[in-house]
Amino acid sequence: LSASPPVVLLLLSLLGLAAAGKLLVVPVDGSHWLSMREVLDMLQQKGHEVVVVAPEVSLHIKPSKTLVMKMYPVPFTREEMDKVFKESVMDLFKGGPFLERVIRQYQQAKKTSALFLATCTHLIHNKELIRYLEESKFDAILTDPILPCGAILSEYLSLPSVYFLQQIPCGLEYQATQCPNPPSYVPRVFTELTDHMTFLQRVKNMLYDLPNFFLCDVVFQPYAELASEFLQREVTVPALLRQASIWLMKLDSVLHFPKPLMPNMVFVSGVNCAYKKLSQ
Repeated sequence: LSASPPVVLLLLSLLGLAAAGKLLVVPVDGSHWLSMREVLDMLQQKGHEVVVVAPEVSLHIKPSKTLVMKMYPVPFTREEMDKVFKESVMDLFKGGPFLERVIRQYQQAKKTSALFLATCTHLIHNKELIRYLEESKFDAILTDPILPCGAILSEYLSLPSVYFLQQIPCGLEYQATQCPNPPSYVPRVFTELTDHMTFLQRVKNMLYDLPNFFLCDVVFQPYAELASEFLQREVTVPALLRQASIWLMKLDSVLHFPKPLMPNMVFVSGVNCAYKKLSQ
């Protein structure tokens, strides 16, 4: 109030920039949706219009009274989806030699990838839904890039994108953002190593990272082909993900080892945890 009249006038003129926006949301089912849903409820309470695009068959994504839900058909049943998810979860708790675990993970990745790819394919080939999205004039898109369907829509609709994630298979978030991810410092999955490694442990960490190159091809190459067909130009998944404006990382320094970040990667910590007062 003590500022000069020109400054006050400038501040008032900026109020229009804080007006509520229209957000398109392309979620990923399962626990990914549960944490994202909490964020969407807060955005809706602040006056933003939130439109969620989701398949008719899902584990947790259900019609909501507070959010606008645009559902589309998919070529599988709830029973078929449940079977794939249960097998995937049970496989995580099985032990065995490293090579055996990699083979099991590869086989399971093929099953889950086929299901999610069908979901994405039926979304972008739904002409009526795509027409609605084109006409709705959204301000931005919020998606979990563990599956790049939202990234494909973001590129097609020319929308700024916000990614909400914990991690992407194969460390693809580091490749897409050109963020350092050295195996001499960042421990890989299955190694049970810390961020303080001896030379031999660093060698082991690097060797454990090699299968990721094959797993990435299995999981993401079909999306690159789908995106190239839909966008009518040759694209790669890292190139699609590279267009993100902000990466909201569900990581913190308590449950995860320190690691390098790029300027547009932001730790949002325990938004996927219940609100509980922790003891000292």
